[in-house]
Amino acid sequence: MTVAIAILNWNGKSWLEKFLPSVIEHSQEAEIYVIDNASTDDSIQFLTSNFPSIKIIQNQSNSGFAKGYNEGLKSIKADIYCLLNSDVEVTENWIFPITKLFFEDQNIAAIQPKILDYNQMNKFEFAGAGGGLIDNLGYPYCRGRVFDDIETDNGQYDDETEIFWASGCSLFIRSEDFWNMNGFDERFFAHQEEIDLCWRLKNAGRKIYYTGKSIVYHVGGGTLNKQNPRKTFLNFRNNLTMLVKNLPIYQVVPIIFTRLVLDGFAGLYFGYKNGWSHLGAILKAHFGFYAAIPQSLKLRQTYQVKNYYQSKWLIFKHFLGSKK
Repeated sequence: MTVAIAILNWNGKSWLEKFLPSVIEHSQEAEIYVIDNASTDDSIQFLTSNFPSIKIIQNQSNSGFAKGYNEGLKSIKADIYCLLNSDVEVTENWIFPITKLFFEDQNIAAIQPKILDYNQMNKFEFAGAGGGLIDNLGYPYCRGRVFDDIETDNGQYDDETEIFWASGCSLFIRSEDFWNMNGFDERFFAHQEEIDLCWRLKNAGRKIYYTGKSIVYHVGGGTLNKQNPRKTFLNFRNNLTMLVKNLPIYQVVPIIFTRLVLDGFAGLYFGYKNGWSHLGAILKAHFGFYAAIPQSLKLRQTYQVKNYYQSKWLIFKHFLGSKK
């Protein structure tokens, strides 16, 4: 079983300089690639001068996470792709528990490791934590992270278990499954494209898994931080688009209507908390979502998973109750 680690880079020389050595040290059994999204810094020169063994794939434009990987992975031949963010520090023996799971169960399409916070190493990290889940309104959350509440790692997620989605910051996926799904939806650009891909894989009868026996540390927000309205726009637009594509047909209208109403309240909350440009970003996201509906309906698969969610009405339990 061959493994290729693919690190997508855009003007990320500092991240490569900081974290690439750990990837090289602890990934002897894998080929390492950097897919460069038309960086304007000296990332390429830095790599060729300091890491000549790293294979470089140069995309012609900065087409975001989704298309950037779709284009770059076309040039990589391997049984397993590892899509790894440039701001991730890996640890000793991080690949073996994952390839072992792939060997043991051919129905597993994708796996993520335990993702901890590089800056607070005893805490889970927002983007993936102990494995991704989703509620009945389409709100993503994780074991170890519910909305903005983060758990301390006390070994509670040291298991190996099926999850709903695997984080794109450290996503192992069979290349055959990736291309059977036509890769990421390039309209997403960035954010939640991995959740959409995992949902489509589950609709096709494939499994998504987590292992706590493999650990990585993620900085997070290396390209777009949480205070950026662009991130708010992408998260809201992409989440709604994903629901239209993947929900059972009888659930699409009631859930989308409910979400649009709740997004209005979220816009006021984000505007008050982070600045009113975030309210504008959510309004813009809704119009972007409306424009994408015809194509999203065309991309629906024949079958949609029923009872896909692990929690119901999580937003109310969280903000009006004690579910943290």
